Amino acid sequence: MTGNSRHRAPDAADDRNERVENLYARIVGDEDARVCKDIPDAACNDQPFNFFAYLGSNALGKIADEIASAKLLIPWLFGTLGVPATFTGFLVPIREAGVLIPQLVVAALVRAMPVRKGVWLLGAALSATALLGMAVAAATVEGMAAGFAILGLLVVYSLARGLCSVSAKDVLGKTISKSRRGRLMGLSASISGLVVLTIGIWLAAFTSSGTVATFSILFAAAGVCWIVAALVFGAIREQPGATEGGGNALAVAVQQLGLLRTEPGFRRYVVARALLLSVALAPPFYVLVAQQQADSGLLGLGTLIVANGLATSLSAPVWGYLGDWSSKKVMASAAAGAGIVGVLPALAAWQDWGLSGGGLGMAPLFFVVTVMHGGVRLGRKVYLVDMSDDRHRAAFVAVSNTAIGVLMLVGGLVGLVGDWLGPAAVILALAAVSFVAAAYAMRLPDVSGSAQSR
Repeated sequence: MTGNSRHRAPDAADDRNERVENLYARIVGDEDARVCKDIPDAACNDQPFNFFAYLGSNALGKIADEIASAKLLIPWLFGTLGVPATFTGFLVPIREAGVLIPQLVVAALVRAMPVRKGVWLLGAALSATALLGMAVAAATVEGMAAGFAILGLLVVYSLARGLCSVSAKDVLGKTISKSRRGRLMGLSASISGLVVLTIGIWLAAFTSSGTVATFSILFAAAGVCWIVAALVFGAIREQPGATEGGGNALAVAVQQLGLLRTEPGFRRYVVARALLLSVALAPPFYVLVAQQQADSGLLGLGTLIVANGLATSLSAPVWGYLGDWSSKKVMASAAAGAGIVGVLPALAAWQDWGLSGGGLGMAPLFFVVTVMHGGVRLGRKVYLVDMSDDRHRAAFVAVSNTAIGVLMLVGGLVGLVGDWLGPAAVILALAAVSFVAAAYAMRLPDVSGSAQSR
């Protein structure tokens, strides 16, 4: 019997590999299935397997990110637990800054390692730990104690996501060919988007009460997603890579900060991006207004999750097309749109319009502000790429991310206004800054192809 099983095992493995390769060929196209570009020859045979391992882990990570969203789920939970609005103001800054600021150091350390998936696995383990900790905190503490506990765990989660972000790009570049990466990321986004929409519909339609137990379950589910993602990512067959360029990135980055002084065009871009933070900081306060006006349960939260998912998926192609025409006008129009829509929640709250409609009325406004946020994100990314050449692009990205990460933490103080005058006042103040951002962005020089050629 032992001898028979020894003969059958290779057959079973061969059948499994053949099924993986057949499915891979259907996704990427039969004629291109064996193309291996820009990856080591030793990684070519493993590419179909690695494609699905990376796809599964990436999709699970995206699902966990959306479930534990710092601009949606956590603000609603804070409102439920009676956490002061000051804490809400720091949610998005901590979530973003924790990823942006340490990347210079992390990138140097990662480049010094021949095999880099271990860094991603460490980030995934820390992410799971932080989210499971949030599940416990949601069920056991409230008020300021809950605010401090969850913000502290969010710091851990954000830093962990930074580890994953840097290392994932390196592993992707070593295991998946260039012509496959777009399809992989697009498929991952589609899968995660569908799951998150399903969660939003479930919360809106089938969850009658907004108890903290529901939030604990969601955080725990997000933590489990990261555990499973780590198991899947750990199976990736990564070949050792080059280790040149590691260890000196921080010193170079400090030197590169001088670009803010010597490059006036880049300096104006950073100022514009700083003003555009007003759009990124606003969504959590929309959530607080929606919660205050909602009748009961999680209908409002569910509809906001659905609105967020639809806005992200539907607006990206439109902004992408417009960004090729004029990225500065995309930034300006998105900021102006966020400013216009930001006036409505304030009026609704102060005039007692009952805009929420039992939790439904705020969803269109949240949809629009999410669309505008997507425009700002895409516009500023395209503008930076278009304005810089190959010699300066990496430095511009590093310096701008570091500067914006620091400014985001300062911007978190806007939550103090929420404790003083309420979340609607914060939205109105951020809307005013958005109008300033729109005007400033329009004064930037055109750098995109279509606009420049006219």
